[in-house]
Amino acid sequence: MTKKIVVTGLGATSPLGGTATDTWNALLAGESGASSLDYEWVERTQLPITFAAQARVRPVDVLARQETKRLDPSSQFALIAGREAWADAGMPEVEPERLAVDWATGIGGVWTLLDAWDTLRERGPRRVLPMTVPMLMPNGPGAAIGMDLHARAGITTVVSACASSTESLVNAYNRLQAGLADVVIAGGSEAAIHPLPIASFAAMQALSKRNDDPATASRPYDISRDGFVLGEGAAALVVETEEHALARGAHIYAELVGGSITSDAYHITAPDPEGSAAARAMIATISNAGADLADVMHINAHATSTPVGDIAEYNALRRVFGDLLDGIPVSATKASTGHLLGGAGAIEALFTVKALSERMLPPTINLTEQDPAIPLDVVTSPRALGSGDLLAISNSFGFGGHNAVVAFRSV
Repeated sequence: MTKKIVVTGLGATSPLGGTATDTWNALLAGESGASSLDYEWVERTQLPITFAAQARVRPVDVLARQETKRLDPSSQFALIAGREAWADAGMPEVEPERLAVDWATGIGGVWTLLDAWDTLRERGPRRVLPMTVPMLMPNGPGAAIGMDLHARAGITTVVSACASSTESLVNAYNRLQAGLADVVIAGGSEAAIHPLPIASFAAMQALSKRNDDPATASRPYDISRDGFVLGEGAAALVVETEEHALARGAHIYAELVGGSITSDAYHITAPDPEGSAAARAMIATISNAGADLADVMHINAHATSTPVGDIAEYNALRRVFGDLLDGIPVSATKASTGHLLGGAGAIEALFTVKALSERMLPPTINLTEQDPAIPLDVVTSPRALGSGDLLAISNSFGFGGHNAVVAFRSV
């Protein structure tokens, strides 16, 4: 018997705000989280890209000093978002053996790893911190949440590039359907605004070069788009069985009705231009939701603002929806947040849930001249959703050909 799985808690710390509410309000206001990087290492390392979408509230202003010392920034962001989501869900009374964490990251503790390498080279092995390995491990963020909330039904970490945290939501859905937990904290985090990732992404021509105007650099679907803007932060969703949520009188934001994971097996960085595997993920997700294509009323697109990626996703969408696509409003929220890599899917899932809950679609900023090769109905200012039963999907695609899609239904 298929269980109903619902979303009861939301948490985020992002380039738009230090909480889920602040992030959502800034998104609706059309704000950009991108800004110039004011660090000495930008000039010292001669970075060709000098801006990014930094978290608006720094972890040091939220967490205890001991927590910031013992956690990589990716784990710090995760703990902040996880705690907010847990509090927002009413801090459910659940047996630890029935509480799980499905978390994600694309890169993990890159700051810890590279700082430790600098310390080793410059000061020797005795000065390397003993907590270095626990801090740099990709499972560190999920483990931090799990230990904080005493989750003993399992802590799983997905590392599938930019599809990672959408996969974590699919895994959470499947875990709850299998009866392995009653409540799951799912999401993802990333903290990779560091010289090495910036230099590497720049070398592969993936980043926007608009150093003179960071706020308008991420421009999905625009004919002048030239790459993504690197972002950081985390988002968390508390998901649980409807039975468990109703029994404790929880507020329900939306229903998580399905998800799917596929792979391109095409190229290590480039998406399959035909979008066939991405299309299969969307079709399977809608089918898992017990819905028809015509039921989809909104799409939060992956839409990174890269010349190749936006076209590939459009091809996949057209393959799935055909002429129906012309009537489905699409939001590309990376225009505001930048690209949170392993945390992108989680924050975009949160936006999709908020859109359904508040019946308001978030805008896509910076779209001044839409690419005629991508004739989508792009939401460029907040747009009200109608009443009734509404279904929305959120897409995530990552290096290595990872495709993940989740679907939510209004309540």
